[in-house]
Amino acid sequence: MLLKKKTTRILGLLVISVTLIILASNLAQAQDPEPVDLKPIGAALAIGIAGAAASIGMGMAGSAAIGAIVEKPDIFGKAFLFVVLIEAVAIYGLLVAILIVF
Repeated sequence: MLLKKKTTRILGLLVISVTLIILASNLAQAQDPEPVDLKPIGAALAIGIAGAAASIGMGMAGSAAIGAIVEKPDIFGKAFLFVVLIEAVAIYGLLVAILIVF
């Protein structure tokens, strides 16, 4: 099991609470009956979910890579490649957020 149930619940509640706070602040600032702009919420979710997923994956792959490098130092390049590919997920989330905002 990749994540424990408690960790999954905490992450879910964190995402929901941040979304509700942003939505409430947007609704409080909207004084005329125009539709509320939801771009900041989408950008925040893109960065937040991608960052959380990348950090969880980075922790798992990083610890496994360090353990493998200790046993066989010649596989440093392969282990480093896996860690870099996981970091790309966070960068993709940032790019999606930038595309959403602009």
